[in-house]
Amino acid sequence: MHVSHLSLADFRSYARVEVPLEPGVSAFVGPNGQGKTNLVEAVGYLATLGSHRVSSDAPLVRMGADRAVVRAAVVQGGRQQLIELELNPGRANRARINRSSQVRPRDVLGLVRTVIFAPEDLALVKGDPGERRRFLDELITARSPRMAGVRSDYERVLKQRNTLLKSAAMARRHGGRSLDLSTLDVWDQHLARAGAELLAQRLDLIAALQPLASKAYEQLAPGGGAVALDYRGSAGGTPEAAGREELCELLLGALGEARKQEIERGVTLVGPHRDDLLLGLGGMPAKGYASHGESWSYALALRLGSYDLLRAETAMGPEGPSSEGSSGRRAGEPVLVLDDVFAELDARRRERLAELVAPGEQVLVTAAVDEDVPALLAGARYAVGEGSVERV
Repeated sequence: MHVSHLSLADFRSYARVEVPLEPGVSAFVGPNGQGKTNLVEAVGYLATLGSHRVSSDAPLVRMGADRAVVRAAVVQGGRQQLIELELNPGRANRARINRSSQVRPRDVLGLVRTVIFAPEDLALVKGDPGERRRFLDELITARSPRMAGVRSDYERVLKQRNTLLKSAAMARRHGGRSLDLSTLDVWDQHLARAGAELLAQRLDLIAALQPLASKAYEQLAPGGGAVALDYRGSAGGTPEAAGREELCELLLGALGEARKQEIERGVTLVGPHRDDLLLGLGGMPAKGYASHGESWSYALALRLGSYDLLRAETAMGPEGPSSEGSSGRRAGEPVLVLDDVFAELDARRRERLAELVAPGEQVLVTAAVDEDVPALLAGARYAVGEGSVERV
């Protein structure tokens, strides 16, 4: 699968731009602040319905415009499809496939898959648990787009449950009449069911990702230490072999134990939204112990492991259930995006990374100068500057 044409209207710094693309490596080169990352950010948005740089859509709309449009032609198995997303901050976004009638934005999930490595990914190692939860959840959705609905259900139930707990906490603090919390049992059931599905997918993902991330780290930094991925659940033990029913019961039990404290604090303290992915390196926690270079290599290994995982599942054929799109469509090999990566690496790691990614069906690279792009990644070059993108 590859993106053959990218069209943007009022997206970030671009009033309008048309970019023909082809399989293989494409490098966008230009001074910082000229819009290179905006291009690959748009490709990533098609795959995840979100940005790897910001948490909301508002910054993606060009100043002075009320909406932005991202449109792409995607080729898979000799067939081309046109995907269009309209971003409307403060209102519902819109989507179309092949210029048909409007569809739900999440219906486009699975048509494009991306793995993006960017400077922001250092937060995977050094940042808060939320960064690592987002990494896991975006990857499970790339593997199985139906999980977008599960994640949405979980967030909706969590919001409703938190509202009830907050109201109960405020009533207690102000000496008012106690609220009827009988509905809390119902919300516990909903939260546990959706949470168990999300938790099961995360545990399955970590088991599949562990060997691939370890291999990638060894390739990037030979002898740098063993990589370990472990899951820390807020509900206590999360055995890898547990089924969804067991995980649901585990969450329900933990919610019951935490109820008094939750009512006092007015917030849900148990569930996947409170969990963390623990990253180990050489027997020590990567966070706080790994050097800057080790942290950078670790984050890159997580992304390369993700890329290899999605590629392997694509190659499984129709029997591989986890890489189907939201409508049963077969998902293609992901587009790999390396956003300003090579400038952060020494010469040895640059060459190792180039060797690993060069065979990819489509690799999009951004760099400030041509010298930052390894010779092994010879391919199409685009000069980016002053709002234009020109093939060199």
